[in-house]
Amino acid sequence: MTAEGFLEGRRLQLARGVLLQCIMGGYPPSRFYGSDDGDLALVADPKQIHRLPWSQQPRALAICDADELTGESSRLSTRGQLKAVVARYAALGLAPVVATELEFFVFAPNPDPTQPFQPPLGLDGRREDGQSAFSISSNNGLRPFFSEVYACMAALGLPRDTFMHEMGVSQFEINLLHGDPLLLADQTFLFKHLLKEVALKHGLTVVCMAKPLAHTPGSSMHIHQSVVEADSGRNVFSDDAGEPTAAFRHFIGGQQACLADFTALFAPNVNSYQRLCHPFASPNNACWSHDNRSAGLRIPASSPVARRVENRLPGADANPYLAIAASLAAGLYGIEHRLEPSAAIQGEFEVPDNLSLPCTLHAALERLKRSHLAKELFGTEFIEGYIASKTLELTSFFDEITPWERRVLAAQA
Repeated sequence: MTAEGFLEGRRLQLARGVLLQCIMGGYPPSRFYGSDDGDLALVADPKQIHRLPWSQQPRALAICDADELTGESSRLSTRGQLKAVVARYAALGLAPVVATELEFFVFAPNPDPTQPFQPPLGLDGRREDGQSAFSISSNNGLRPFFSEVYACMAALGLPRDTFMHEMGVSQFEINLLHGDPLLLADQTFLFKHLLKEVALKHGLTVVCMAKPLAHTPGSSMHIHQSVVEADSGRNVFSDDAGEPTAAFRHFIGGQQACLADFTALFAPNVNSYQRLCHPFASPNNACWSHDNRSAGLRIPASSPVARRVENRLPGADANPYLAIAASLAAGLYGIEHRLEPSAAIQGEFEVPDNLSLPCTLHAALERLKRSHLAKELFGTEFIEGYIASKTLELTSFFDEITPWERRVLAAQA
């Protein structure tokens, strides 16, 4: 809308069904969002209005809440779902703290989607080859791009902890500073948007697919989680002696109890399961461990004040609001019901059947469909609408024949 209209406080309204629009652009039947398909109000968060530094024409972006016209938050809004989970913690005098690690690939333009992605040409005229994890020089060929990314992050007020080259060819990771879950979800969303916009200016393509390249590690969005007392800021995962508390155990127990039901919320696309089923430190399990990257729930080495649980299931393609909401809701469920986790695993291990997770989008949606717990925590309207939208996407995928099928199966008798 125009700057004048925004500053005058003109209300921006949106058809309710847009919150269930699938990634191809279609919609599930209207019964999932109200047969009238009435309007929602988009209410800008005054702390999340940003001048876009990469735009030559003056532009601003406002992150909005989607509210019913009666004033309450829409149950179809993932940002609203996250706010509701945080409010449930607040009612107990608690405040969750999170940080996200986002991985992504930087590629050359890919106008023909039937062809594989390629690394971009660097300043030396060559493409990156091999894997350069943690190299201090591997992104020098992309220095102009990253210089503008850093400048735009500063302009948007996005503090960064570390930035590094990851395991894949032209794959990178950023760690955002820990803080309020809603703020971190907003920052993760803004960062992904920033990456793609700045990449286009530099003739590049940034891809946040979970698994854009075969035989190469996928891209995750690990979520680090702790819980503090709202009034004192004390980490409730550690006691006065620095030892793990019952709340720490129960939080892990809740994650283990919910991860299988919530897999489709963490891994929302067909491609998500390419990453999970070919695990390069992308475990598709609900095991937990101290500092073992083969476990879906990892406890990083840290001081007692920084004791936290890392959920390694979500991919870079996950909706940050929904993934953080689902992970925190699972932990709170464990705290409220005093759930005990399984024994921690270390070293090489086999995943018990009760801690394995769905390995296809179809299986994950079927598990979510049967989950009374998901409907209890997020509401029947949201879960059924989400499943309906994702089923449309899955059906669209099955409507196409892949190059592998033509290459391998056409010659079969």
